[in-house]
Amino acid sequence: MKAADRLRFYASRLPLTEVTTTSRFPPTPDVARQWADRTPPGFTMDLRAWSLLTGSPTMPDSLWEDLRSEVRPEVRDNRRLYPNHLPAEVMDECWSRFAHAVSPLAEAGRLGCVILTYPSWFTPKDETKDELAGLATRLPGLRLAVEFRSGKWVDAVNCENTFSFLEDHGLTFVCVDSPWTDPPVVAATADLAVVRFVGRRDDPEDYWPWPYRYSDDELQAWVPRVHELAASSGDVHLIFANCFRDDAVVNALRMAELLRADS
Repeated sequence: MKAADRLRFYASRLPLTEVTTTSRFPPTPDVARQWADRTPPGFTMDLRAWSLLTGSPTMPDSLWEDLRSEVRPEVRDNRRLYPNHLPAEVMDECWSRFAHAVSPLAEAGRLGCVILTYPSWFTPKDETKDELAGLATRLPGLRLAVEFRSGKWVDAVNCENTFSFLEDHGLTFVCVDSPWTDPPVVAATADLAVVRFVGRRDDPEDYWPWPYRYSDDELQAWVPRVHELAASSGDVHLIFANCFRDDAVVNALRMAELLRADS
């Protein structure tokens, strides 16, 4: 199948997908419009924010070509791009262009949320909270979800404050099922709840825990948690990111069966 046909086929069987390519390269409005045109009403697409917007290591060639001359001369040959390599006004322009690029998907009613994944060095402090508080201005009118790679946000000292802060700013806390989140932290902080299943295969030689296919027992353990999230939020998005072969799709379909059986 061509990519467009695969998307249509997928959308005929599942109601939601996560687009991860947008974390590496920001989309164009034309691409976002094509996604909307190739999916049926009611289908939802969650997009991962471009890595530069969250301060994560970014490929320099993912920056728009007309902005590359704005990179500070002493770091233009670096293998990774970071926000402090650009003037503040150029970063403002990057945020604006990303928002414009995803707008056709939002206007078509297909955009579920934008997931912003913050690196491990993004820890709880005044400046990082200020950055989070400004997200609604950066991406106005969109539902926003934040995924923290630093466990400090949900440790015994900061957990309660983190959830209260996210609730106050209408930001969704992304729950994660992985080898590094055992037991998982489950919380609903907005009208949308998001859970990402990334797999649990904990091989010390591999940073990413895949390939991994969840067992029925592992999925079943999430059924009451999903119901708990649903009781506290309007929507719950379950994203299977254990994307090796058909593991994610098989697990997603099975989770839907388990949830229907328990409803």
